[in-house]
Amino acid sequence: MKAIENGSWWSHYAAPARFYPLAGHLVTPLFLMAAVLASIGLYIGFIVAPTDWQQGESSRIIFIHVPAAWMSMIIYLAMAFWGVLALVLKTRLSAMMLQALAPTGAWMTFVALWTGAFWGKPTWGTYWVWDARITSELILLFLYFGVIGLRASIDDDRKADKACALLSIVGAVNVPIIYFSVKWWNTLHQGASVSLTAAPKMAQTMLTAMLIMTAAAWAYSIAASLVRVRSLIIQREPRSSWDKALKNQAEASSAGVPR
Repeated sequence: MKAIENGSWWSHYAAPARFYPLAGHLVTPLFLMAAVLASIGLYIGFIVAPTDWQQGESSRIIFIHVPAAWMSMIIYLAMAFWGVLALVLKTRLSAMMLQALAPTGAWMTFVALWTGAFWGKPTWGTYWVWDARITSELILLFLYFGVIGLRASIDDDRKADKACALLSIVGAVNVPIIYFSVKWWNTLHQGASVSLTAAPKMAQTMLTAMLIMTAAAWAYSIAASLVRVRSLIIQREPRSSWDKALKNQAEASSAGVPR
């Protein structure tokens, strides 16, 4: 606690054994938050929100598609961020966070592509077109698979961490391509319905559902990644370190406060 009081919060929790109990305290509330927000968002989006005058009922899939697409890009940028920290600061936890985020990012990308295909059939008349945004999103999925496969193929932890960090950083160039593809090229994909620089192009009820589902996706992604990073800490840290972390977590739980 002294380290936190002195302002070195980051350095205190940068140690995997110290981060382990903190992550454990966050997982359950985040999963509960994700479940509650998703229930509310889906109810508003599929029951309360009005039917789109142009696309009909098929437009409701955007309440799943858009948050998943946003998270697919955000998670990859987060991986690149942790990759930079892993290379520059040589922190073990940064490399573990990168590895923990990859499966969730891949899942969000798959959901975005899958729901997009079902939206495309009634809208474009086909499940798939080699549209600039769709193709770059598919490349993003391959990048996620690349990070996961690269980590699994290298036995040496340090070499694997460095290789995954480099791939994450280099692959991050694909994220702005996805985002700006509808502006840079002639594409079938519609432009952004929500922008920080312009008024939303949808009803307020639809926007509310979209934002609530996005918050649910955030909560789920963080919780799933924390569960995975806790498993990585147990796998990669010396027995004495995570055994002590488990003991600290048990003591903190019994006291009712995080350590």
